[in-house]
Amino acid sequence: MPSKPFLRAEPTQVRLDWDPLGLVAGVDEAGRGPLAGPVVAAAVILDDARPVAGLADSKALTALQRARLFDRIRDRALCCSVGLASVAEIDRINILQATLLAMQRAVEGLRLRPSKVLVDGNRLPKLDVLADAIVGGDAKVQAISAASIIAKVTRDRLLEELHAQFPHYGFATHKGYGTPEHLAALRAHGACEHHRRSFAPVAACCAGERGVAQ
Repeated sequence: MPSKPFLRAEPTQVRLDWDPLGLVAGVDEAGRGPLAGPVVAAAVILDDARPVAGLADSKALTALQRARLFDRIRDRALCCSVGLASVAEIDRINILQATLLAMQRAVEGLRLRPSKVLVDGNRLPKLDVLADAIVGGDAKVQAISAASIIAKVTRDRLLEELHAQFPHYGFATHKGYGTPEHLAALRAHGACEHHRRSFAPVAACCAGERGVAQ
């Protein structure tokens, strides 16, 4: 039975006929480094009238803190959007370009059109609005912090779904990163359809599989 495909984690939002002035969207991603699963980006426009306390870089928060903030952001932000780039896209265009593509999709999915987009890092996706890249922005700009949390929690939950389908890889624990346990599972079971074959450890495993088959 084929595994369940990855879908957009956020329903497509209907863009409003009017675009308020002065809205700023923060954008960040999760999942550039893992050996499996999609790369996920989020775009968030916060509501100044309904601030979210405790925002920070998702990497500086515990899983419980991220989960609580995820719900608060979704409840209080003006709008949020999630964009994904699949494993097939990662392998075809490389992880950097796939990350930028996921960011572009996240911004394009916003219900409100921002007047400016602030992106964590030093590279910008292709956008039709003014945008700035901010190194370390996930710790400096609240909207980017919010986006980092949305992206991280969304991706972690996707990997937990994958764990239900492929429990022998341990996706729920390592979320696709190249831990010793994950690498051992790759050697024991080979790669599944959700592994990034363009990444060296997975490519090496696949090469070994081909060698055995020959």
